[in-house]
Amino acid sequence: MSQPDLRHSPATLRREMLRREMLRRTGLIAAAAVGAAATGCVPASGHGRTELVWGRRGQSAGRFLKPRAITIDRNDQLYIVDTTGRIQVFDRDGNWLREWKTPETKNGRPTGLAIQHRRAPEDDLLLVADTHYYRMLVYTLDGSRVQEKEIGGQAGRDPGQFAFVTDAVSDRDGCYYIGEYGDSDRIQKFDPDGNFITQWGGTGREIEKFVRPQSLVIAGDTLWIADACNHRIQRYDISGSQPRWIDAWGRQGEQPGQFHYPYDLALLGDGGVLVCEYGNQRIQRLAADGTPQAIWGAPGFEIGQLYQPWGLVVDSKQRMHVLDSNNHRIQRTRLPV
Repeated sequence: MSQPDLRHSPATLRREMLRREMLRRTGLIAAAAVGAAATGCVPASGHGRTELVWGRRGQSAGRFLKPRAITIDRNDQLYIVDTTGRIQVFDRDGNWLREWKTPETKNGRPTGLAIQHRRAPEDDLLLVADTHYYRMLVYTLDGSRVQEKEIGGQAGRDPGQFAFVTDAVSDRDGCYYIGEYGDSDRIQKFDPDGNFITQWGGTGREIEKFVRPQSLVIAGDTLWIADACNHRIQRYDISGSQPRWIDAWGRQGEQPGQFHYPYDLALLGDGGVLVCEYGNQRIQRLAADGTPQAIWGAPGFEIGQLYQPWGLVVDSKQRMHVLDSNNHRIQRTRLPV
């Protein structure tokens, strides 16, 4: 899947100049910091609310090559997939637990992960947006593939076919919602057995259309969609047989409440949301009514700075774990207030 072409914008050129200057002057200061321990974990004291930074570039256990998606289970275990196609699992302190690899990676790697909560926690499943293979993969949390629950596998625009799959989530009834980008910027809904129910969206700038619906999150009867290349969030009521549009938040920009390629969302207990912005290289916190409350992060390579982040999750201790993708690491911090 292609990324937004930011290479030639003035802001990106300034950031690239900053990156090269920092590398020249510091000799990869960020990599040196996070590589201090064998696990890649170091405390980040003295850097605001950032508590922990872990991971560094590499392909061995506990290292990453541009991690692209993250999710968290009921036990605060983190599941992270990178551009090697590996799904690595860590505890909330960054200790490596286990890993496995998606079945095919030649065409591209997954860009979406979500936990499907089932009746018993030990039966929970991991949903994987296998982007370039036009399907949703399903695994047990220990990495066993559950092929009978997979959906898709064929490129196309018909129901049950997909363009590039961006994310897959399930509601409390076990129905699946799968987003896609490319020929069909839409959401498809399937019943618990994988049978097609309905679809909506389509490529466009107007309300109820999408351009790369990158992240899907469900809370109760509301589906939140990070409409990435439209630089906004759209919400739908999914309580009925057909989705009902609720509202849209944001527009392109750098001010609070504006977005530049929102790639991921994390919902909070107070009804608010955290937004991970790939383009603005920051995390925004918005209240339940959409009012901007706080911003964390800025472009860069030091602790508390981000380089094209792709995702985030919040653990049971109300700490966010940010996928600092092009810095090949995770940063853990208290929620911005």
